[in-house]
Amino acid sequence: MEKLKYTIIKDEAQHKKYCAILENLLQDKNENSQDEIELLSLLIEKWENDRYIYTNPDPVTLIKELMTAHNLKANDLANILGLTKGTISKVLNYKKGLSKETIRKLAMHFKVSQEMFNRPYKIFPETNKKSDIEYTH
Repeated sequence: MEKLKYTIIKDEAQHKKYCAILENLLQDKNENSQDEIELLSLLIEKWENDRYIYTNPDPVTLIKELMTAHNLKANDLANILGLTKGTISKVLNYKKGLSKETIRKLAMHFKVSQEMFNRPYKIFPETNKKSDIEYTH
């Protein structure tokens, strides 16, 4: 029997290897690789869904976990998403929600389903200190 090129992901090392292969295939934009891209995407998504959905973190917690797993800093994430460091800070501190475009970019970069980031969570808007001051006429 012929050995399979790809198998169900069993550990973090295999996951990282498949992510790297998928990233290279996506950059090559070779139409002949479409089946391979789809298979790797499914295998990676299954691995990450099994690991991350189990804990069911809110989208911000998930972003933080993924940043840790991929050794990324807030500045790295800002560059990946094309956002300012200030915007990333607001997102990571629950002060700003995720836009559809940001969700799409996160899912693409981390090779996970958009649904993982497209769930409701509590936002704590910044308070305007000036509005807390009582004005007299």
